[in-house]
Amino acid sequence: MTFSVARNPQPASDADREAVLAAPGFGKHFTDHMVRIDWTVDGGWDEGRVLPYGPISLEPASAVLHYGQEIFEGLKAYRQVDGSVAAFRPEANAERMQRSARRMAMAELPTELFVESLRALVGIDEQWVPQPVDQSLYLRPFMIATQDGLGVNAPSSSFAYLLIASPAGDYFSGGVRPVTVWLSTEYTRAAPGGTGEVKCGGNYAASFAATAEAAAHGCDQVVWLDAFEHRWVEEMGSNNLGFVFGSGPGARIVTPALTGTLLPGITRTSLLEVATELGYTAEEGKISVEEWRDGCASGAITEVFGCGTAAVVTPIGAVRSADGEFTIGDGPAGAGGPVTAALRERLVGIQTGRVEDTHGWMTRLN
Repeated sequence: MTFSVARNPQPASDADREAVLAAPGFGKHFTDHMVRIDWTVDGGWDEGRVLPYGPISLEPASAVLHYGQEIFEGLKAYRQVDGSVAAFRPEANAERMQRSARRMAMAELPTELFVESLRALVGIDEQWVPQPVDQSLYLRPFMIATQDGLGVNAPSSSFAYLLIASPAGDYFSGGVRPVTVWLSTEYTRAAPGGTGEVKCGGNYAASFAATAEAAAHGCDQVVWLDAFEHRWVEEMGSNNLGFVFGSGPGARIVTPALTGTLLPGITRTSLLEVATELGYTAEEGKISVEEWRDGCASGAITEVFGCGTAAVVTPIGAVRSADGEFTIGDGPAGAGGPVTAALRERLVGIQTGRVEDTHGWMTRLN
């Protein structure tokens, strides 16, 4: 598919762009352009367009504004050692977006069109891709229901797919450091049969109260427990979780199994493979709050980390809840554990072209 291009008549100056890239933060600044592709029940997907980044027009009665029919994805493009730009596992993001679309009764964007939209945007905004190893260009594809009307008898008959991009540094302020998390026992993220495994805006809107509660207790993020017993650990507010049992070559890594209530993270899946390559045992399983607390006290659990597109791999140093607090390893003041560091180093090495990509995970965009 070809994309028509309407260049931004007022792109950021070189000086302004360099100032942003010197300290991009996360999700604060956006490139000069965006992509849009519209879908209708009668015509299917129309021609893709690269447009100046800016406001979009919606009817006040658009379905997305009233019924939350919306999905999104998140992935990163990295500057490679040869100067090219490549995205990490974009086909997996396309497939997950298709699964989200099916659950939300939305149009499915073909994988090839998804990847070509990335190429179209990066091709025109390549100068926004940072050079440092610890930075990237965060890509945010999303789809919204645009049908005008207030009936709830059927899904929307029209959708708009859009893609925006933002240069990204560290997700958590202060760089890669052990974070403190809050165990939410009052709120529930998802239940079986719901939208827990879907990347839709409603899941995140419903999480803000718990996130605010976490912040009020001096925590960086919230950790969700299961909906029935509030006992089994599921995921962080923005990441999947990994638990390290033991140390050295004999370490065992366990991540909560996918039950339909957890987001099937692409970084999570990738780390299970990376861990095996590094000689660790990696598996899916169940972790209770009691096992987490007692394992840290006894030394059986030596490290815990969060993993996801935004933060990549982040060590967790302390856990707080209404029942008290416990630390992991050297706690928030430490540097995080060696297994977590090894996983991050290998994954980032693959993403930036400094470690051979034997999996075929990287897709060149320019």
